[in-house]
Amino acid sequence: MNISTAEKKLLLETARKSIISFFTKEAIPEPNFEKHPVLKSNCGAFVTITQKGKLRGCIGYIISDQPLFETICDAAVQASQNDPRFPSVKQNEIEKLSLEISILSEPFSLNNYDEIEVGKHGLILEEKGYRGLLLPQVPIEHRMNKEEYLDAICRKTGLPSGYWKDKKLKLSGFTATVFSEESLKSVE
Repeated sequence: MNISTAEKKLLLETARKSIISFFTKEAIPEPNFEKHPVLKSNCGAFVTITQKGKLRGCIGYIISDQPLFETICDAAVQASQNDPRFPSVKQNEIEKLSLEISILSEPFSLNNYDEIEVGKHGLILEEKGYRGLLLPQVPIEHRMNKEEYLDAICRKTGLPSGYWKDKKLKLSGFTATVFSEESLKSVE
């Protein structure tokens, strides 16, 4: 997705304000969509929350029928309050959190494992009624090779590691535009 630095900063500010507004109930002002039409586009997005470099919450949508701006607002609150892996964020924690946004491309079919580009492709696995997703930055952050990445998506979906070796999995891929508060500090 072609998104400017100003739009990235606006989305990160919006994500943070959305978490704050969960507690304060203050409305989030809509951006000028004429000036920033990309924020009105419908696409999937995830908000990842970390605290002192450790994951604190991550929720998003593979696809969305809402404008990107609204998708980010919703994902930020969901990641802070409803990620079942973590306790809900409390109001006094917000200033200690770091935010990252991943804007997703449309998913596409991966016909074989050789098509997977580690660090470029996120993975979606649908198998036995379960679905798991890993963002493209995950294997880089955890120094995974392709086999470890495939093991990780199996585990995320509730399957055993190595399951992909015995069965051709129904995998989809996607790319993502990823940016964080930290990455944009160097742009200022």
